[in-house]
Amino acid sequence: MPTRTPADRILAAIRAVRRGEVAGYGEIARRAGLPGRARMVARLLSQNDDPKLPWHRILRSDGRIAFPPDSPQFAEQVQRLRAEGVALKNGRVVGQRAAATVDEMIWKP
Repeated sequence: MPTRTPADRILAAIRAVRRGEVAGYGEIARRAGLPGRARMVARLLSQNDDPKLPWHRILRSDGRIAFPPDSPQFAEQVQRLRAEGVALKNGRVVGQRAAATVDEMIWKP
């Protein structure tokens, strides 16, 4: 079986974020087995040409959209997230934490 590249692992982690949920760049890197590589996630997303990739579910670690508020990309990400039922205020997710890490899912009280 061929070894998956870091890019393949990142894309798989992005695709695993379910509709209506969000995750941070760093969380995606950790899920892909690449802790500390949040910038790699951002770079890969900036080069994405797959229209089916749910890029809009990936946010900054503080729950904010990374695009400038007056950009078309910001408006598109807001529209896509709201269409999935994600509440936003001033470009930040409201009432929802980023998707739990595996450790949080296992060790949560």
